[in-house]
Amino acid sequence: MSETTKPAPAKSAGESPRAGFRSGFVSILGRPNAGKSTLLNALIGEKIAIVTDKPQTTRTTIQGVLSTDQAQIVFVDTPGIHKSDTLINKRMMETVRAALNDRDLLLFLVDSSLDFREADRRAVDLVKKTNTPTILVLNKIDLLKEKGCLLALIDCYRGLHDFAEYMPISAATGENVERLRPAIVSRMPEGPEYFPGDHVTDQPERFLAAELIREKLLQETRQEVPHAIAVLVDKWEETPKLLRIYATVYVEKDGQKGIVIGAGGSMLKRVGSVAREEMERFFGRKIYLDLRVKVRAAWKEKPGFLDALDWRTMAGKDES
Repeated sequence: MSETTKPAPAKSAGESPRAGFRSGFVSILGRPNAGKSTLLNALIGEKIAIVTDKPQTTRTTIQGVLSTDQAQIVFVDTPGIHKSDTLINKRMMETVRAALNDRDLLLFLVDSSLDFREADRRAVDLVKKTNTPTILVLNKIDLLKEKGCLLALIDCYRGLHDFAEYMPISAATGENVERLRPAIVSRMPEGPEYFPGDHVTDQPERFLAAELIREKLLQETRQEVPHAIAVLVDKWEETPKLLRIYATVYVEKDGQKGIVIGAGGSMLKRVGSVAREEMERFFGRKIYLDLRVKVRAAWKEKPGFLDALDWRTMAGKDES
């Protein structure tokens, strides 16, 4: 499925959508570190996107599907809106622009604990280029010492664009998320179920495994390392009792390799252990995880390598 094309309904041919049933596509946009992936997980009710405190953790679009008796909402999480200075950043912004097309609603997420900046104004300019209704979601209200400053921030954004609604929330604590869901559903058109009710995400398991490894690395390593890290699953072996995953962590410099491995292999062992434990909970089976670290200089500028990181490419690879 392309980024801009809605899939065929899951219902069989000739079966009409239920009366009053609503369905639609919603993109989650915003600056880096606004909490978009945390919000996606909160809206869906389970973890399908990795979350760290490092900007640009999300590098491609992540789909999450919320299904209820009354509605089905297909959410698309996107990379943070930022200035493109490398090939990987340019590709990330291409996915953001694609996520603006053919949507029923946009959620524009802002970090309400930060002062408004010029970069925020440029991010709003992207939304203004569409005719899609947009809810301004003011996230991280749990970090505000003075809730009154929200009014000034709302006035600032109101002066930039005619948002459909203004919704203060905390995706991390869940505050007001239950108010946001019905606000989204109410703006969806009547339509069919696009996916079976138990469908949650379109990501293949091997991509999720690679992302969980990268999440743990981002959480454990220092500030200069995270943007240089990429993870590829090289081999995926399933047996009745065990899932064996062989993955390579790529960095750009020898010094970064030393940091990722750690003294006596301590960092890599710790990351491997916590990643394996989360995978076992996520996939519901026993995992054997084998990690290696390699240097691939300037990988962020290599088209072939970036293609290999794309989950759509991973999905087509031999799983054996």
